[in-house]
Amino acid sequence: MEILAFGVQADEKPLIERAFAGHHEVRCLDVFLNEDTAPIAAGYEAVSTSVNAVLDRHVLNILAAGGTRMIAQRSTGFNNIDLAVAERLGMTVARVSYYSPYAVAEFAWTLALAVNRRVVRASTRTRDFDFRLDGLMGRDMYGRTVGVLGTGKIGEAFTRIAHGFGMRLLGWDVAENPACMELGMKYVPKDRLLAEADLVTLHVPLMPETVHLIDADALRAMKDDAILVNSSRGGLIDTAALVAELREGRFNGVGLDVYEAEAGLFFQDRSLEAVDDDTLARLVTFPNVLVTSHQAYYTEEAVGQIVDATVRNILDYTEGRRSENVLVPRT
Repeated sequence: MEILAFGVQADEKPLIERAFAGHHEVRCLDVFLNEDTAPIAAGYEAVSTSVNAVLDRHVLNILAAGGTRMIAQRSTGFNNIDLAVAERLGMTVARVSYYSPYAVAEFAWTLALAVNRRVVRASTRTRDFDFRLDGLMGRDMYGRTVGVLGTGKIGEAFTRIAHGFGMRLLGWDVAENPACMELGMKYVPKDRLLAEADLVTLHVPLMPETVHLIDADALRAMKDDAILVNSSRGGLIDTAALVAELREGRFNGVGLDVYEAEAGLFFQDRSLEAVDDDTLARLVTFPNVLVTSHQAYYTEEAVGQIVDATVRNILDYTEGRRSENVLVPRT
C-alpha cells in the first residue's frame, strides 16, 4: 500500500521515508491537507496529516469519495478533525498519543528566557554593531513564582526545569500530578495562579472547555509585569484580547509558539505576500513579544518518535490491530 503524507517538512521527509522503508511506500508532499488539496489523495487508502491540516466535514467527504479509509495524524492534538463525520464515513483515525515532552517543555523555557532577557533585540543590535545595554535588562528567575496551567507530561517536564531554577511552583489542572507535588508544587484555583505568577505557561489540550482559557478577564488578572508563554495550542488564548492588553503596555514578555489562526500561515513561506491577518500583524510589532512558528515539538527525538508511531498506526490498521492511538476504530 502507498501512503500519501501531507504537510511534510524538509527535515522530516528523510525520517518518514526511512521509517516506512520495508513496510509501505510513502509519497511525501509539502502542501497541507485542506479542501483544495484533498482531491490529490484520490486512490490512496491511507493518508498522513500534520497538525495544521483541515479535516472538517467537506475535506473528509472528499477523502472518503476518493477511497481514503485511514487517517494517521502526526500530532497529539486532534481538534482539527471532525471525528463524528469520520466515524459516519467509516474512516479509521489515529494520532500520536505520546512523544518527547522535553522537546516542548524546553522550548517553552527558551521562549520565556528569550523574552525575559531580550535576546532577540540584543541579537538584532549586535548585528548592527550596536552594543548598548539600554532596554535589555531582564530579571532573575530564581525566587520568582511560576504558574503551570496543565501539569501532564509536558507540564511536569517544565516544572522540573522551574524547580532547577529555584522557583516557587503553582499548578492548575483537573487532576494533581504527584510528581509535581513532590517538587513542591501547590495546586491553586486558576484566578489565584494568574494573580501570583511571574511566569504563566500553558500546557493543556485545546477542547471546547479550554478555548480562550486565557481570555480578557484572565489577562487582566495577571500581573502587569508577568511573562506569558504558550507552546500548546493557539486557541487557548484570546489573541485580540492579548493585543488589547499589550497596547496598554502590560506584560514583561509574551512568547507564543502557536497562534489561534495559524492554519494557512504557519509552516509556510509567506514573506513575499501580504498577510491579511491584522491581529497577527499587530502582535509581532510589539517589542516584548516573540512569535515562533509552532516548532516546540521539532527536535530529532520528538519527530522521530512521531514518525515511528505513525508507521505503527498504519501497520495496526492494515493488520487489524487497535492501540491507544486510535481515535476512531476500523469497522
